[in-house]
Amino acid sequence: MIEKADGGAKAFVAMRCTRISGLSKAMLLPSLTTRTSEKAHDAFVAGKSGPSLKLARLSLSCVLAISLFSLVPAKAEEGSGADLAKQLANPISSLISVPFQFNWDTGIGPKDADRVLLNVQPVVPFSLNEDWNLISRTILPITYLDSTADGVDSAFGLGDTVQSFFFSPKKPTKGGWITGFGPVLLLPTATEDAFKSKQWGLGPTAVALRQQDGWTYGALANHIWGVNNPSDREKVSATFLQPFVAHTTPEAVTYTLLSESTYDWKSEQWTVPIIAAVSKLTSIGDQKVTFQIGARYYAEAPDGGPDWGLRFTAFFLFPK
Repeated sequence: MIEKADGGAKAFVAMRCTRISGLSKAMLLPSLTTRTSEKAHDAFVAGKSGPSLKLARLSLSCVLAISLFSLVPAKAEEGSGADLAKQLANPISSLISVPFQFNWDTGIGPKDADRVLLNVQPVVPFSLNEDWNLISRTILPITYLDSTADGVDSAFGLGDTVQSFFFSPKKPTKGGWITGFGPVLLLPTATEDAFKSKQWGLGPTAVALRQQDGWTYGALANHIWGVNNPSDREKVSATFLQPFVAHTTPEAVTYTLLSESTYDWKSEQWTVPIIAAVSKLTSIGDQKVTFQIGARYYAEAPDGGPDWGLRFTAFFLFPK
């Protein structure tokens, strides 16, 4: 979703509307810590205590959390916990979940700005009959973006919502594949001009995956076309591809490798983040929760796009 604008600064304002989510070239934990520490130190020396320093401290906290991740106690029993973790690895399982996905990206624009993105992503299944489920998947983004270039203000607000509906057979195919298909909608819910596409969107979405011996692998895809044609925005035409592979252990720890790639047909531009993450199922009282920590490298991104980022997700699970 790229704003029609000329000039470097405006291009980076427009880039805020681009659907970018992904990973970078594999970077070791020490190098992540070093770069973030230098950024925090530079901000402190310059006497700054604004969002950049806060984000640097926050990213350091995420790195620390990675090292402490194994200390999270898993109160769920191995059998039931592993089964629940496998359901979570299936994007169209009959499991109500409410993930809060925190993303931090850096290296955006001439000023190597930071972006904080919180995706609220409730997944709610409905039983239609003995053979079919309808799964509702919502992505509501809440974004803070530092100033990306001189003369460009920082921005904070809601983004446009992506709403998907999957019709999914309750039983896998004879080959063991779990499938789902349906419509995907783009809803113009953004509150900040920098994040607005200013249009409704519609298209198809589908997913196919297999689960066996603790492994889950497959892909989710959609394509969205803009319905109306705003005067100051490109009409949306974007393809989203999410191949994924995950392995869940008997201790309910899941290791995941995936990409969340987008191709913008208007600008003929790929955004290809590669994400590696580890998650663990645990309990807070009677509430089942999965905590996930990951990192991403952007193998491909628009000019001025992010270089790498971190992810932390809390999945609140409501098994039937």
